[in-house]
Amino acid sequence: MKSSISYEQLNAVATEYGTPLYVYHAEKITSQYQNLLSNFSPKNTRIFYACKSLTNIHILDVVKRAGCNIDCSSINEAKLALHVGFAPENILYTSNSVSFEEICEAVNLGVNVNIDSLSNLEKFGAKFGSNYPVGVRVRPNIMAGGNLKISTGHDKSKFGIPVTQLVELKAIQAKYNINIATLHIHTGSEIKDVSVFIQSADVFDTLLDQFPTVNVLDFGGGFKVPYQPNEKGTDIALLGAEVDKAITSLSEKYGRPLTAWFEPGKYMVSESGYFIAKVNVLKKSGDIEFAGIDTGLNHLIRPMFYDSYHHIDNISNPMGATKQYAVVGNICETDTFAWDRAIPEIKEGDFLVFYNAGAYGYEMASNYNARYKPAQVLFENGVAKLISRRDTFEDLLSLQVPLNK
Repeated sequence: MKSSISYEQLNAVATEYGTPLYVYHAEKITSQYQNLLSNFSPKNTRIFYACKSLTNIHILDVVKRAGCNIDCSSINEAKLALHVGFAPENILYTSNSVSFEEICEAVNLGVNVNIDSLSNLEKFGAKFGSNYPVGVRVRPNIMAGGNLKISTGHDKSKFGIPVTQLVELKAIQAKYNINIATLHIHTGSEIKDVSVFIQSADVFDTLLDQFPTVNVLDFGGGFKVPYQPNEKGTDIALLGAEVDKAITSLSEKYGRPLTAWFEPGKYMVSESGYFIAKVNVLKKSGDIEFAGIDTGLNHLIRPMFYDSYHHIDNISNPMGATKQYAVVGNICETDTFAWDRAIPEIKEGDFLVFYNAGAYGYEMASNYNARYKPAQVLFENGVAKLISRRDTFEDLLSLQVPLNK
């Protein structure tokens, strides 16, 4: 796969900062956002970066400087966005099984709020009435996404208020005169089929006449990004054209200007990220050659959690003849990154790079086996800078209460 950062640059930062190491490319994040802007109508579309995919404040600053808005899944993500300098009106907070106190905190911060349960909508109405515009996340009972673990719109999903509870939703709105300004649908991740998003537009069409105060139709995120060589992602140009057509049609039909919102996360940062590990051990077992590296599922859980594919290169010997390897981690668990993978010939001490590591890599990392979390480095304008240091032993103890001697 073609890299935005050269092998020489990746080798240099791996040598300087040690491995395992996360590396990001600022210009790639910006270009992903620019691609969205060039394919969606600016007059009726707003893009919010789903920061749950990567919340390092330096990455958030790149997103802010690009002119993008931000989507948050927790109150602390909203606080991070404010810390970086996002204006409250450019922050979207979508709640999910949270306490009502957290929703109140989001209101106090002045950000856009989406609510995903009748219970919290009732509490919201009782406290705020019509004083604060709010969004509701509805569950359309649409199956979409790469697999069940990342599908969120089907009829057994925990997310959103089922469309079958529309009568109850409307009763709560009427009881408190709630100003519902946004209808939100998010069906899943890794959605390649543009028609899935248009299905969401069809659901909105069935709801809009019952919500005269709604002016935002939130389609969520979930754009497919290519992970394997020659794999295709979501056709953003087609999606932009189809959404523009749908929004224009719905605006005309209901006699009010409507705006589409999207919350891409993986699309924004996945391809900007690289994860570098060093080969500790080569080990033969029958016809299997294991390449044991200095990391594990504690630092990159996606292959074991989601069965996800990450392309792997040997950046110490990129032009070498390929051999078949099982790439495995150093955690006391089965943490296999790849079985029977063709990789340029590996020697102990070589650096391997995992592509598409920008989303849900470091963000889902842990200290399992009391291993240190990796450092993170950002390339911008050709210059690498450390944006978070590697853990130390003192970090492992920092939250623990000292023993009484």
